[in-house]
Amino acid sequence: MYNLQTLDLGPWTLDLGLPMNEPIQFRPVAIPSPADLRLQADEIHVWSLDVHRPPLEVVKARELLAEQECQRADRFRFEKHRRRHIVRTGVLRRLLSAYTGQPPRSIRFSHGPKGKPSLAPGTAMPQIHFNMSHSQELAVYGFTLAGPIGIDVEYLRPMPDAASIAERFFSAREHQELVQLPEGLIREGFFNCWTRKEAYIKATGDGLSKPLDQFDVTLIPGQPARMLLLDGDAQQAARWSYHHFVPAPDYIGAVAILGKGFRVEARQIRL
Repeated sequence: MYNLQTLDLGPWTLDLGLPMNEPIQFRPVAIPSPADLRLQADEIHVWSLDVHRPPLEVVKARELLAEQECQRADRFRFEKHRRRHIVRTGVLRRLLSAYTGQPPRSIRFSHGPKGKPSLAPGTAMPQIHFNMSHSQELAVYGFTLAGPIGIDVEYLRPMPDAASIAERFFSAREHQELVQLPEGLIREGFFNCWTRKEAYIKATGDGLSKPLDQFDVTLIPGQPARMLLLDGDAQQAARWSYHHFVPAPDYIGAVAILGKGFRVEARQIRL
C-alpha cells in the first residue's frame, strides 16, 4: 500500500509519464474552465473527489443537473445519498465541460445496452470515453481517448464474510489465494480483487451479466494489478491494462482498459 501524497501544483501540463502498474500520486487542483483540458491519445486521466460538501455547494451542483438527474436525486430516502448523487454528477458535468467545451448543463448522455453511460454522439471529437465510481464519501472518474474505460473505487470497510463472498463470486484460484493470506491482509486482498473485476466489467459495459468467476485477476497486496486469465485464455487477458490506486486513506481503486502503453495522470479535485 502507498499513501496519498500532495504535490506542488505546477502547470496543468505537468506530465507524470507513469506507465500502468507504477504507483500514481494524486495532486490537488481546481476544476479547469470549459475547454481547458486536453487528452493525448496515450493518456488516462483519473480524478478523485470528496463528495462531503457544504449545502451551498450542493445547491450549485444541482443547478447543473438535467431534470432526470434531479428526479433521481429526489428519490433517495436519505439526505446524504441525495447529496452524494448531486455533487458527483455535477462534478462529472463540469469535468466533461472542461474536456469538451460544452456548458455543463448542456452535456447529453447516451447509454449502452446494459446501462453504461457515454457522451451522446457528436458531443466531442475525437470521442472522449469516461467512467465514474463512488463509495461512501468518495467519487472517482476516469477519462481517455483510447477506448472504453472502467474505474472502480471501494471503501475498505470490515469484511468478516470476505471468504464466503469470494467462494461464491471469485474464481477458484482467487478464492484460494485470498484465504491463504494472513488475516490482516484479507480485507485489502478482497477489495483488490473486487475493484479489478468491477473495473473490467465496467470497461466492457457487460455489468454483472459477465460472471465474475470467468476471469482471474491478481489480488495479493503489493502485487502488480493485472488480469491473468479471461475465459481461460492468458493471451486475451494480457491485452488488458490495469492500474491500482489509493485516492484517499481507507479507499482503493482500479482502472481497466484494453491496450498497453498508457500514461496515467491523477488529480484530487479542490472545489
